[in-house]
Amino acid sequence: MRYFEDFTPGTRFALGPYTVEREAVLEFARAFDPQPFHLDEDAANQSLLAGLSASGWHTAAMMMRMMCDGYLLDSSSQGSPGVSELKWLRPVRPGHVLVGEAEVLEARLVRSRPELGVCRMRNTLREQGTDEVLMTCEYGLFLKTRAAAAQ
Repeated sequence: MRYFEDFTPGTRFALGPYTVEREAVLEFARAFDPQPFHLDEDAANQSLLAGLSASGWHTAAMMMRMMCDGYLLDSSSQGSPGVSELKWLRPVRPGHVLVGEAEVLEARLVRSRPELGVCRMRNTLREQGTDEVLMTCEYGLFLKTRAAAAQ
C-alpha cells in the first residue's frame, strides 16, 4: 500500500500496456461521442484525424484504467480535486498499445486536513514502441498519510 509519503516529487509509476480494441472504440463512440470520425471508417478517412480514432474521452477513460492498474488501487487515494489540463496530441487508433507514466510533480499536506496530502501529477501516454506522445494530463490526487491510515 502506498501512502502520501510515497508520492515524492519525481516519483514515477508505469502505466500500461493497454490495447485499444476496435469494437471498444466503436462501442464507446456509439454510447458517448457519436461523431462520424469515431464511428465510420470512410468519414474518419476524410476528417482531420485521417482515420478511425478513439474519442478523446475514451482515451481518458482508458488512461484511468491504466492508472488504477498502475498505482491507484494499491494506494490510499481519496480521489481528486480535478484535472487542470488534458491534451489530446495525436489520434489513438484501434490496435494501438498504450503505455506511459504518471509522475509526481508536487506534494504537500492539506493545511485544513493534516491526515491528507495532495499531489500534483502528470500523466503521459504514448503508443508502445514509439516516443510519440498521444495524450498528457495534469491533475490533483488526495492521499491519506501513513499515520492517518494507522489510526
